[in-house]
Amino acid sequence: MTIRLSNSDARRIFLAKQGLSGAPHRALGKDGLLKLIHDIGFVQVDSIATVERAHHQILFSRNQTYRREHLTSLLEDDRELFEHWTHDASIIPSSFYRYWKHRFKWEGETIVDRWSKWRGEGFEKGCDETYERIAKGGPVLARDLKEAEHESGGWWNWHPSKTALEVLWRTGKLAIARRENFQKVYDLTERVIPPHHQDGEVEHHEFIDWACRSALERLGFATHGEIAAFWDLVSPDEAKAWVAEHRDELIDVSIEPIDGGKPRSSYALAGFPDELGDIPDPPGRVRVLSPFDPLLRDRNRTERLFGFFYRIEIFVPEPKREYGYYVFPLIEGDRLIGRIDMKADRKRGSLDVRRLWLERGVKPSSGRMERIDAELERVARFAGVERIERLDGWNASLS
Repeated sequence: MTIRLSNSDARRIFLAKQGLSGAPHRALGKDGLLKLIHDIGFVQVDSIATVERAHHQILFSRNQTYRREHLTSLLEDDRELFEHWTHDASIIPSSFYRYWKHRFKWEGETIVDRWSKWRGEGFEKGCDETYERIAKGGPVLARDLKEAEHESGGWWNWHPSKTALEVLWRTGKLAIARRENFQKVYDLTERVIPPHHQDGEVEHHEFIDWACRSALERLGFATHGEIAAFWDLVSPDEAKAWVAEHRDELIDVSIEPIDGGKPRSSYALAGFPDELGDIPDPPGRVRVLSPFDPLLRDRNRTERLFGFFYRIEIFVPEPKREYGYYVFPLIEGDRLIGRIDMKADRKRGSLDVRRLWLERGVKPSSGRMERIDAELERVARFAGVERIERLDGWNASLS
């Protein structure tokens, strides 16, 4: 059986799976925040704070009652979240930690060999020394080790401290205990991850099943390549083999692309048809998304479903940028309607709006512009600034 899914239904399902269909003003609380992150899978961490750091903005866009201190508490006090890698550095539920042991093993087999060749003789010895230093002396920042070793000489004089810490973290020997001014503080894993999350092993077959099944649950529908890319824990070939093995638990779904082109074949879990009637419509308000929002994680999927071409232009030379250094997508209901270039100037207490671009066919009606203004007010309050300043020529849709 093949289920044919209209583009609008596909968008509605994906938005709901990624936590963007709940009432944005409902009381969230700390327990609700943990459930939200569990349900969407992970939240990417990024240091850029043009308006607010990515992880905070991702969560705020889903619920405007989100509190930063709740995230900090879940990470540093309750230890119900931990930081590691998906496709990039991310905040992940600690209940998934045992599955990440397979990533640690894979990283140990690949990264150590690769980085040993890169850094040369003494690399592994330096990692061992770093581990022993933390085991005996307690949590450290990279700069702590570098400064201490520069005073006494030795391996740290010629090898960047961050490299050893990164390897030990990527291979699961260290964990991030907390952050200070966004700098990672490393400690032994057993002193950070609670035993009930850390103990126990998962067989490889069970790990593959979890990685593929949980990805498909959070995507709603996907190709085997999209399944593999979600956590970045398994290869496309492993995901393809999982699909073949579990065909009796999967159904075929034909997804209508937004441009009316050839439908794309995907897979969904067997209970998928029963869920369709329970999927809510997303809120009609306009919301600013982080450039690192999981809705945009797979740029090709975003373009097929929403007709929205988006690329981050941080590393594009300024004269070649089409939009700007760090431009935020705008979502209204189930449509990505445009993008906005803005920055929080905390010294002046303002949210400076440089430019707004609406997508082709999206009109700057008075109602829509009021909804955009209302969201900018919400974002300004969240960023801790007092007013919004629109620079000359800010509205490109009127040009």
